[in-house]
Amino acid sequence: MSTESLFNPFKYKNLELKNRIVMAPMTRAQSDNGVPTQNIADYYARRAEAEVGLIISEGTVINRPASKNMQNIPDFYGTEALNGWKNVIDAVHENGGKMGPQIWHVGDTRSSADYPLMDMEKASTMTLEDIQDTIAQFAASAKSAKDLGFDVLEIHGAHGYLIDQFFWEVTNTRTDEYGGKTLKERSKFAVDIVKAMRAAVGEDFTIIIRLSQWKQQDYTAKLANTPEEMEEWLLPLKEAGVDIFHCSQRRFWEAEFEGSDLNFAGWAKKITGQPTITVGSVGLEGDFMAAFAGQGTEKADLSELTRRLERGDFDLVAVGRALLQDPEWVKKVKEGNTEDLLNFSAESLATLY
Repeated sequence: MSTESLFNPFKYKNLELKNRIVMAPMTRAQSDNGVPTQNIADYYARRAEAEVGLIISEGTVINRPASKNMQNIPDFYGTEALNGWKNVIDAVHENGGKMGPQIWHVGDTRSSADYPLMDMEKASTMTLEDIQDTIAQFAASAKSAKDLGFDVLEIHGAHGYLIDQFFWEVTNTRTDEYGGKTLKERSKFAVDIVKAMRAAVGEDFTIIIRLSQWKQQDYTAKLANTPEEMEEWLLPLKEAGVDIFHCSQRRFWEAEFEGSDLNFAGWAKKITGQPTITVGSVGLEGDFMAAFAGQGTEKADLSELTRRLERGDFDLVAVGRALLQDPEWVKKVKEGNTEDLLNFSAESLATLY
């Protein structure tokens, strides 16, 4: 099995990466009262030193009252938290890495022992004033990312959190300009956020958005049921200023629409012409929700992934749990030492190594 294509350099605008492997954002909730500490900087620096091409941080929240649902999710505002992130990005750069924060608002969710659960009855209660302030706070965090020296930023628009709650007809029942019967109409909130963030960082700074069809509330949900609906969803985001689409699936190898084996990232690239990132159980046998039940053995065979990459379906590959378990995953794959890859265990979700 050749993995050479995973190690070709990537360039877009001012972003230059040594390879095609991205560390996927994974919530760790170990930043004390929202402030990243030295152990957070060390955690990301280890991956940078071990040749991860681009690191996307765990979700880090904007300055809004309900932007997070766990106390130790990191903030991306305020002097103390931003100083902590400055320490993180400096450590990553010192170890040869590139990094962007994932900027997030969890929306109307609640914490549970297993996973945040949505209160459907309160999913459409933001006032227009709330919306405009939320957009402004996304832009403020974007400016901070650039000012601190990050290489990119990512907007979390997936998995049933706030932006995704506007996309989804189940949760967006608004009757004003931020609602609507079509996905294009319900995308106005995300489009306005992207425009504000683009204005805050300028044209040369790379903006990624993470999107998903599935929701934590419904794994079978689909926002776009046809390629035409996906066009109505993605093209306005591209026009607003999105550079790279990070396309989250539970299993990257699954086809998005009948009649083609293209996955979500493949369709997004075909529709927008923009670079895309694929993600979903890369390097593992089971999908990521199985990890919470203690499942998730290492999958050394990356032939289907590289086949699709070499075909041009997508440009970058995000790796989550495999990199969480094994900071040296990229190096081992590059050197062909797949027998030394560490098997994923659910216990690693609770540790910061």
